[in-house]
Amino acid sequence: MSITAHVPAAPPVSPGAATSLLDAYRATTDRFLATPHRTLLGRGTSAEIPHDTRPLAQRVREALDALRRPGATAPVVVGSLPFAPDAPPALAVPDVVHWAPPLREDPLVALPLPHDETRPDWQVTQVPPPERYGEAVAAAVERMRAGEFDKVVLARTLELTSAREPDLRLMLRRLAHRDPAGYTFAVPSGPGRTLIGASPELLVARRAGRLTANPLAGSAPRSTDLAEDVRRAVALLESPKDLHEHAVVVAAVRAALAPYCSRLEVPERPTLVRTAAMWHLSTTVTGELTDPDTTALDLASALHPTPAVCGTPTDVARAVIAAWEPFDRGPYTGMVGWQDADGDGEWVVTIRCAEAEGRSLRLFAGAGVVAESSPAAETAETAAKFRTFLHAVGASL
Repeated sequence: MSITAHVPAAPPVSPGAATSLLDAYRATTDRFLATPHRTLLGRGTSAEIPHDTRPLAQRVREALDALRRPGATAPVVVGSLPFAPDAPPALAVPDVVHWAPPLREDPLVALPLPHDETRPDWQVTQVPPPERYGEAVAAAVERMRAGEFDKVVLARTLELTSAREPDLRLMLRRLAHRDPAGYTFAVPSGPGRTLIGASPELLVARRAGRLTANPLAGSAPRSTDLAEDVRRAVALLESPKDLHEHAVVVAAVRAALAPYCSRLEVPERPTLVRTAAMWHLSTTVTGELTDPDTTALDLASALHPTPAVCGTPTDVARAVIAAWEPFDRGPYTGMVGWQDADGDGEWVVTIRCAEAEGRSLRLFAGAGVVAESSPAAETAETAAKFRTFLHAVGASL
């Protein structure tokens, strides 16, 4: 099969180009990813990345190199990687990749979506129940105050079931229209499964020897009242608990990326980024690579998992997660993105997402737990984070 892929350095603004790719998405087969820099739609499958003992970045590099053709543009791999390092990837090289400017620059993204008259009647089950989740937070706080570890990210899920299959295409459009400046994605995550979501967090991007990472940690729910929304944003910027949580993550990102860089710039204090549902503390890290052969996936693999999705120390946090979370995270808190055969690419932290299979959806949300955390506050934070996806599917807690 022929492979068509082109990554424009600075795609021109073309009204309707990005939204046309969004509208053209076909559920369960296509791979869609919109970032603040570009919109991508992959169709067909030329190759799948195998699951074996070789380092993942090596497997991807070899698969892309095998598909290079003289005079043709570099092939691209698209898909997701799970939270567990030993679980199979869901990465593939599409037959054809269509590119467009970012959704946020497409004026048509502001047009209202048609009203959905056939929205599923969802049955919602909380796993674990809120009280059990609060017990896990309390137990983790007690162990942290005893000095056993510094941070853990504990997640919970909403299990949604319906008498009919959800319209994933419409769900994706709702997510994209709600926050066109974010990272919106829909990719196959396994046989009969689709990973769909809208993440606010860039794990790492690489372009022409330069990297950008944007760790987020420390959050507060938005308010519909403007004065209260501003108050919450200011309180987040001044919160010792959230600033500490954020500093732990930034320190880990610096340590992971420094060996790859001849220069690494890390701002001293975080700023704020907002989504439709949340405020987040944010730090934008930039650097220049020492070795031009270092790929975006090399960098992403070195970073994953950051304390923002796992905790610190990593091995202890993983053990706490395994003991308290009564489900397999699967792709949640892994990464989703793309990379071309030249090593450029963007990898996003897989949060604000759900995995769809048949007539069911599993939604995920987590909160960073530190010694100053409270069970009520972390339970409320996860509830606020669920709002992004609940809005897209027309369900509520």
